[in-house]
Amino acid sequence: MGTIHGTKTTKDNKIIFEIAMDYDEALQLQGHIKNIHVFSEDIATVKTNLSQRGRNEATKYFLVPKELRKNLKFNGRVKCQKIETDTKIIFIYVIDKLQI
Repeated sequence: MGTIHGTKTTKDNKIIFEIAMDYDEALQLQGHIKNIHVFSEDIATVKTNLSQRGRNEATKYFLVPKELRKNLKFNGRVKCQKIETDTKIIFIYVIDKLQI
């Protein structure tokens, strides 16, 4: 889990963040330096559920809450990433807008 230590605004209206994070978390970037998104788990306020189906409830489904489903129709591929910290597991799903 990271913390923003400072910000600086550039002439072209961009913001440079100085972020401190644990070494293990930085390794999860696998050296990638583009397409980085910063988010805070503190703003994840929409409640949802997991659904379990099948033999011994082996299949797990992440349910998309009703308030987030508007215009959500897709048939394409979905990419997923799992981030683990000492106290949390974070799943991130990525869907190209062109497929929606």
